[in-house]
Amino acid sequence: MTAKRTPGDVLRDARKRDSLAKRARVLAVVDDMKATGEPITFLGVARAAGVSNWLVYAEGVREHIEAARKTQQGVRRRERQSGTSASTASLAVDLELTRAELRRTREERDRLRAKVQRGLGQQVAQAGNVELEKRIRELGDELQQRNAALAKAWSERDELQGKLSEAEDTVAALRRSLKQMMRDQRI
Repeated sequence: MTAKRTPGDVLRDARKRDSLAKRARVLAVVDDMKATGEPITFLGVARAAGVSNWLVYAEGVREHIEAARKTQQGVRRRERQSGTSASTASLAVDLELTRAELRRTREERDRLRAKVQRGLGQQVAQAGNVELEKRIRELGDELQQRNAALAKAWSERDELQGKLSEAEDTVAALRRSLKQMMRDQRI
């Protein structure tokens, strides 16, 4: 025959189950953050898991989070060293170069358009309708090629602007996380 459980025993068992469930939830959140590449911070893990800040610093949990952070920092450092991830400055330079190329392409398009208009005026006086139609088709094809090049440059510009915006968001998030970490360590 087993001893009768007291209300205190029941509460201790419930508390223990709750604590184990929260710790498991924290570890699962850390693994998810690692898998998605989301920056791992103590505060971020606590919020995502819906647990107290104290729990993420508790023995057994803290070590797991620190190991995940070190792994993530090592990956970022290797990416920077190998050049697989672009810095914010690099993206800004690429964006500016693309903008300059776009300006040059537009200027060239405008010069060509004016030249074509002048040339057509001279050709109308000299050539017959058949030659003019052929020339108009050639010029139309050339214009389409220029427009395609321009569209490509716009698309590259938009892509670089998106990367720059994403990089700026990442930098801002890292700064917020660092500030929060510094506040948390003061407390």
